[in-house]
This record gives sequence, C-alpha cells and structure tokens, in this order.
Amino acid sequence: MNGLIMDYPLTVPAILKRAAQIYPEKEIVSRLSDGRITRANYGELYERVVRLMNVLRDLGVRPGDRVATCAWNSQRHLELYFAIPCLGAVLHTVNHRLSTDQIEYIVNHAEDHILFLDKSVAGMIAELQPKLPQVQHFVVMEDYSEPPSAYPTPYLDYETLLASASNAENFPDIDERAASGLCYTSGTTGDPKGVLYSHRSMYLHSMGVCLADSIGVSERDTVLPVVPMFHVNAWGLPYACAMTGAKQVLPGRNLLGAPIASLIESERVTLTAGVPTVWKLLHQHLKQHSYDTSSLHTIVVGGSAMPASMIDAYEKDFGIKVLCLWGMTETSPVATISRLRAGMSDLSPSDQLKVRAKQGIPLPGLEIGIRGDGNEVLDWDSEQVGEVVIRGAWITSGYYKDERNLNALTPDGWFKTGDIAKVDRFGYMEITDRKKDVIKSRGEWISSVDMENLIVQHTDVLEACVVGRPDANRDEAPVAFVVLSNERPHEAMIEEIIVLLGTHFASWQLPRRGDFHFVEALPKTSVGKLDKKVLRARLEAGLSE
Repeated sequence: MNGLIMDYPLTVPAILKRAAQIYPEKEIVSRLSDGRITRANYGELYERVVRLMNVLRDLGVRPGDRVATCAWNSQRHLELYFAIPCLGAVLHTVNHRLSTDQIEYIVNHAEDHILFLDKSVAGMIAELQPKLPQVQHFVVMEDYSEPPSAYPTPYLDYETLLASASNAENFPDIDERAASGLCYTSGTTGDPKGVLYSHRSMYLHSMGVCLADSIGVSERDTVLPVVPMFHVNAWGLPYACAMTGAKQVLPGRNLLGAPIASLIESERVTLTAGVPTVWKLLHQHLKQHSYDTSSLHTIVVGGSAMPASMIDAYEKDFGIKVLCLWGMTETSPVATISRLRAGMSDLSPSDQLKVRAKQGIPLPGLEIGIRGDGNEVLDWDSEQVGEVVIRGAWITSGYYKDERNLNALTPDGWFKTGDIAKVDRFGYMEITDRKKDVIKSRGEWISSVDMENLIVQHTDVLEACVVGRPDANRDEAPVAFVVLSNERPHEAMIEEIIVLLGTHFASWQLPRRGDFHFVEALPKTSVGKLDKKVLRARLEAGLSE
C-alpha cells in the first residue's frame, strides 16, 4: 500500500528557492583579497544563479558532468554551490592547498570539463594546464588579489559571462538520489579518494546542521565559515544558512587573527566555525588587541580535538561558547556534536568541561559504534577503545570510481572511519587517535591526542604534537614536538611537562627527556590538521627540526 505523504524532492534547488522566496533581503557579505567588502542578498543570489545556470548550459554542461571550483569563500563561489547542482551537474570543490601532483590527480580522476578559479590561484592552475587535458574551459573569478604569474590560456571571465547570459529560468527535474557534490579526501596516505554527495544527503545534512541540539543555525544568526568552501562544503554551512535564511559572511583568503576578529566585530557575527589552529591564534590576538566580540555566542570546532583548556579560556576570557564536533569527508561531514544534555547541569564545571571537550553524540539520522580488531561490537562504558564505525542518511557507502570500496565497510555495512575512540554510557564519543597514529607500547595503546591536550594545558605551550618511534624495549615510544609561546629554558619546560603528563599517564608511558623536541612551528595538512607523517619522517631521518 502506498503512503499518503507527498513525494517532495529533497534537492539543492529546493534550498535555493526557499532562500529567495522567504529570505530575499538577508545579506551575503564577502571580503575580497584587497580587503574591500561586497554585499548582496538571497534575492540577488537567486537571479545570478539563474544566469550562471544558463552560462553552464552554453558551455556544454549536462546532467552528471563534474564542474570543478578552485576558490576561497566568496559570493561567487556560493553562486557555483547552487548553479552547478541546480543544473543536475556535480559540484567538485578542489582543495587548492594540496600539492600540485594531488590537484592534477583529483581533476583528472573526476574528469572535470570546466574549472572555475579565483584569480589568486590562476598562476598555479596555468602551470598545471598542460597536465589537465580534459578541462575544456577555465573561468577566472576576480578576487582583487595581486596579478598572477600567468593565466590559463585561453580563459573566460566570470562576470563577462554572467552579463551576457539569459535570465530565463529553466530548472530541470532532478532525482534527489542523483549526485550533487564531489569532495576528495586530503590524501595523507595514498591518492586522495573521492566522495560523492547526493541531493538528498546534502538536504538532510543541512537539516541536521540546523537542529537546536546540533550547530543550531537559525535565521537570527550571522554565520562566518572560516572552514574553507573547498573543504567538504565548508561543513555544509553555506546550504544550512540558505535553508534558514541566516546572514553569511564569507572571509576570502585571509583566515587568521586580525582579519577574522575585524569581521566578527564589524558584521556582528554570532556563529563561526573552523579548525583548532584558527581559534588558538585568534585567542592570542584577542588577548593582545581590543575588539567587540559581544555578538559572538558560539565557535564551532572540528577537524581535530580542541583542548579543554582552550574551551575554558574562551568562555572565561570572552564569554564565548566553544562547540566541538566530529566528522570527515566521508560523513558530509558533520556527524557528532557535543552539547551538554539537561541532566548534566548539576555536574561540576570541571566535569562539564570534560564532556564538552568530547566529540559528542551522533546527529539524528546517524548511528555510531566502536569495533574491536575482529569487528566485534564493543560496549559504551568509557573504557573499551576501538575503531569508530558509522552509518546513516549522509554517510558514504564507498569511494568514487574506486575498487577499494569493499575495504571501506564492515561486513554488516557500517563505514570504517579509521578513528579510534571510546564512548560513554550516554553515547558521547571521545576520539583518542587515528588508527594509523596510535602508539602501542608494551602491548597497551597510548593516546597521542590525550597527551597533546595535556601538554597544551601548560601556559607556555602554544601547540604540541605527539608521534611514536620504534623502541627496542617498548615496541613504540612517544615523542613530543612542542611549540612554545615564549622563551623558556627547555630543560625546565621538559620537567614541568613531565609532571603535567604524570597526572594522567603512567611513568612508563611518558616520553623520555630526549624525546622532547622544541620547534618553531608544526607541519599542517592542507586543511589545518597536524601532519604527523612529516614528523615521523623527520624522526626516521634523525632530525628534530
């Protein structure tokens, strides 16, 4: 028997049309490379998206074609977020911070026929052009950056194309299960792997992000996504904001310290999101300079663990809540979030902080579990540690054009994340490591994440990264790379850090004194995560700097 509910398509065009009809006056603010600010609204966005859809048609784009973008967070990039999937094509956001070899692989693997790019990356794309034979058109978007070393030849100008395009509306019928987006993993091991998102998955993910017990994006918010739009759709925030009519503030390419602080102040930002490195540097800047951040109620943090000490510092120093979440390219990406539930209001402040620093519970529509080495289901008891598995409405079932899909899932169909975690009886997950980063010493696992978070609690430590090295007696031994926030004698710092670590770790688990290395900076991946493989390579080469 058929149900009595309408079959309403869950698609990206539905998000766009709602924004234009219900919230046409709500602002979209962009900061360009030279600092100038541009302003538009959802009504104007809709009109430009319609023209851009006709540009894409004229350039030969058909349903299912992949169209690449190589751009920062801006109104023009947002227009592409809607125009490409609204035409039935697939939005492929390319992480232009990756190595040129990886960009070449990604664009060719996706078989992109058109590439839209900011002027600031034109020189890099021009160098790659001979290695991208399938790309038929390069479209350059003005971002008022310095003139590039070269442009792809020939290239088309974005605004010129829009000015001459038809404004006739022609939205095709789209199957909600058709692909709308394509993102590639950062490729820390092997070639990057492609993850396709459907219209249905992006629509449901947007709803999940807007839930009150999730990120909670609402019409009242002014949202500043510091997480780049080239990285897993800026955590879905551009679509979630359009769905709810939230004002969007798109920061361009300047993402650290003063530029972010000034946008928070001038645009009265209420909610912002990015990786921990951004917020550690912003906290330093805010402590040293005066800004009005009274509008900002929430900083959303993901990508890696946010130290509890930094969560506490933002609240005590500026009255700003830090909200921790977890996800990955394969989960669209928001999967879990750590908000205190009502029954936790009686916990002590320190116990509440411990909960808030976890990665949290799964959003509605998703399920998580932890599995042992033999795929056995482990209990949620805050003690058992295993690999996180997940399934749900916006979780990948495999990789694009990749025969390794069978290795991505458990025999019973859950996605294997590669993250190691434990879960408490309330369902709050706490990531302890990546599977490839876990340190095994004397048959026991040492959490490098826990060790890093303890080290950065020291007031003179800016950042820390812990990796394992081979050890004849312990199998592996932890090695700590530390960035100091001021000049301190290293021997004294080692003693103080060892005392700090001793409050949580057994003596045999601690790094030896010779396994502390003080460095000027830590290597980061293209999306701001600690790049541990670089540090392991330094150790293998006998280098500490």
